[in-house]
Amino acid sequence: MKHILSSLTASISELKRNPTALINQAEGAPVAILNHNVPAAYLIPADTYERLLERLDDAELGELVKQRAHEKPDSIEVNLDDL
Repeated sequence: MKHILSSLTASISELKRNPTALINQAEGAPVAILNHNVPAAYLIPADTYERLLERLDDAELGELVKQRAHEKPDSIEVNLDDL
């Protein structure tokens, strides 16, 4: 059995009936959309989704910085004013 990672749930039928009402009722919190009492999807507000994507991008950039940290001895110092 899958865990439901939200305190609010709705069926797919409820979602089809009135998606805007679900979003408003959730007040910014995620809504687990259930199909036969199993989470099929999570409905989140657009701004929450955008923040999640930004955090994922930041995490990926952080990993890239860690991977490239050992390359510093091979790099060439450049002054931005000289460009």
